[in-house]
This record gives sequence, C-alpha cells and structure tokens, in this order.
Amino acid sequence: MKTRTRAELFLLSCTIIWGGTFVVVKGGLEDSPPFLFVAIRFAVATLLFLPFVAKGLLTMSKASLRGGLIVGVLLFLGFLAQTTGLLYTTASKSGFITGLLVVFTPIFQIVIERRLPKIGNVIGIFLVTVGLYFLTSPAGSEFNLGDGLTLACAMVFGLYIVYLDVYSRKGNTMHLAFMQFAVTGLGAMIVSIAFEEMSVRLTANFLEAIAYLALLATLYTLTVQTKYQKDTTPTRAAIIFSIEPVFAAVFAYFFRQEIIGTVGIIGGIFVVGGLLVSELSDMIFRRAAANEEGTSD
Repeated sequence: MKTRTRAELFLLSCTIIWGGTFVVVKGGLEDSPPFLFVAIRFAVATLLFLPFVAKGLLTMSKASLRGGLIVGVLLFLGFLAQTTGLLYTTASKSGFITGLLVVFTPIFQIVIERRLPKIGNVIGIFLVTVGLYFLTSPAGSEFNLGDGLTLACAMVFGLYIVYLDVYSRKGNTMHLAFMQFAVTGLGAMIVSIAFEEMSVRLTANFLEAIAYLALLATLYTLTVQTKYQKDTTPTRAAIIFSIEPVFAAVFAYFFRQEIIGTVGIIGGIFVVGGLLVSELSDMIFRRAAANEEGTSD
C-alpha cells in the first residue's frame, strides 16, 4: 500500500470518530460547562499519553516545543469555539459548519506555505462547499450564535491543519501531539476557572463521553493526524475531514433523532462527491495526460 494511501485511510478513521463527537459532546454538556468539559477531556488525554513521551520531554527540540505551542493554541481556540457553539446549535448542524474548514484550509495554505492546490482539489472543494450549503442554509434553522462560533471554529481548524503540516515535518510527532493535548487542556482549565462555575455531575453519560473523547477522539485521532498528515497535502487532508458532517448527521439521526431532510441528503451526496473527485484527481488527470500524449504520438 502506498504511503499516501495508508496515511489517508488513517485520516479517514479519524474522521469517522470525529463524526461521533458532536453527539457525544452535545450529551456531555448536559452535565458540565463547556470550558471545563474541554479541560477534563484533554487533561485525561494528556495523562494517558504522558508515559509514552515522559523520557523524551526534557530533551524536546525547540522545533517541537515551538510547533506544539502554536498548534496547541489553535487547537484550544478551535475546540472552545466548537464546544461552546454546541450549546446553541444542533449536533448535525455543528458538524456541517465545521466541515467548512475545507474552504479555509487551501486559503491559508496559499498564504502560509505558498503551495497552490491541484485542479482536482479545487473541484473537490467546490463540490464540498455546495454540499455544505445544502446541508446548512436551506434545510436548517436561521443562523444563530452557535453557528457563528462553529464557523469561527472551522476557520481556526483550517489554520491548524496548515500549521500542523508545517511543524510535523520539523519536530518529533509524539512530542508535538503531547504538547497539543497539554496546551489545550491547560488553556481550557484557565478559561474555566476565570469564567465558569466549575461543577460537574459524574453521571454515566458524562463518564462515557469523556472516555470516548479522551481515548478515541483525542488520544488516537490527534496522534494519528500528527503522524500521518505530513504524508499527504493539507488540502487533501481537509477534503477527507470534510466528510465528517455526513458521519455526524448519521450519528445524530440514530442517537438524537435529528433529521436533515431531503435537501440535507443531497448536500451529503455533494460532500462525498467532492471527496472522491479530490482523492481520484491525480489518477484521472494523469491518465488523461497520458492518453493525450499517446494520441499526439
């Protein structure tokens, strides 16, 4: 299996897990304020990950430290915006709007890395954008505070993907992953102490939510993303992540009885179509170029 194909399959597994987080977080927020919820999630992930990196922390390179701080702050801001937004919007709608990161990622990629996306990626982005429009505007309720916070989250996550691509090539991926967990957990705890009443109901629902989020949606996914995203492009990674709203809608339907309707289903088809075009673009355009060359000969 090719390195990029393997990496993208791992990234897809992350996307499926993240699709379930919207339902899980929505339920967990019934027992905890949002900032404290994020703090506990990442504190647990940090403690679980610590034994794997403890020996090397004292010798962490400046690149890993600097990169970890930068992507950690971006991750912290993104999760705070997304989690708070879920107080005011539905799980399925939050997933759809978060998917707009596919629009912001190539913009930041052009500005920061001076790397233009390929034509297939551009077509994929267009299809995904159309799909996300169908999934949000016509079929959903009017734009509210939760939607605005989630849109800000999508922008931050787009920037996060690009900077993760930059720093995962320079530093130790394990150290970089650990720094992200620690910075996000610490930042969320500071904000929680400053602005929230720190009270949690230790229900079975809350404990199950923290277990899912800390083990699967944080420890596994961010470690995998940090390790494998460098083996593909930021735009292709964003396209893969853009299918997350479809999984979010499926989980929301089965576990919270949220219905997106016919227009939402059409939007989902566009999202999947955009993913496939982006993923198959290299092969399609390479074959077309080969055929054209063969014809000219």
